[in-house]
Amino acid sequence: MRSISIIYTLLSFCTCAAFAQKKASINPSENQPFILGVTASIHSIELGETRVLNIYLPEGYSPDSSATYPVIYLLDGSADEDFIHIAGLVQYCNFPWVNILPKSIVVGIANVDRRRDFTFPTTIEADKKSYPTTGKSMEFIAFMEKELQPYIEANYKTNGHKTIIGQSLGGLLATEILIKKPLLFRDYIIISPSLWWDKESLLSVQPAIAPAQSPQKTRIYIGVGKEGEIMKKDARRLYRKFKALKDKNIEIRYEYLSREDHATIFHLAVYNAFKTMRS
Repeated sequence: MRSISIIYTLLSFCTCAAFAQKKASINPSENQPFILGVTASIHSIELGETRVLNIYLPEGYSPDSSATYPVIYLLDGSADEDFIHIAGLVQYCNFPWVNILPKSIVVGIANVDRRRDFTFPTTIEADKKSYPTTGKSMEFIAFMEKELQPYIEANYKTNGHKTIIGQSLGGLLATEILIKKPLLFRDYIIISPSLWWDKESLLSVQPAIAPAQSPQKTRIYIGVGKEGEIMKKDARRLYRKFKALKDKNIEIRYEYLSREDHATIFHLAVYNAFKTMRS
């Protein structure tokens, strides 16, 4: 009899649980979209095309508030590239119990032709034939300087602190900006830069800022993984190039992530960069 009583009790509990679960079910028609950010379009005269932006606004952001925010510009910022996981990382670093990063706006620049936009002209004939659209980085840099940054500053609550994040060819572009137009951004997060482009010619270009004359503090993080000796050597050369300037307003860190390859390095390296640049 005691066994029958136990079985009856268990059946009663399961029935109640099933009933409760049924009562708690959600009507699919009541589902709402999960909003991560906003999508905007900007027509670029410099590029002769319309570009899509994915924009993450931090918790508490309001156009009516007096609060202003740093802006993180993310290359390869399409929804199916790096925008979602980097926006999530920024949100995580904003949590009060983490407190690595100030609340920030993230502007993901969706790609159209990254080989065109992220590379300067090459002298390698084989590359010209294989990738005929390459070599338009200066047009893309002009787009960011003359159109994109003014658009973001006019339409969002910014405070003038700008960061750029780029990996691979995006890292090549971020390096080109750092060397040729360093004042476009304050912080540079450069991951696995493709400095091999055009026989490493960018590494021979003198930085636009003369030693000890930087008008702003510039922070640079360079990260590379087990991605071949050329990429590792070039990233190290870039670090030494800026370290040799002995500019008191340049803070630079190089990190070799020995367990990460080209596919796995980006998220962890950006997180490490945020910790390094913590302010």
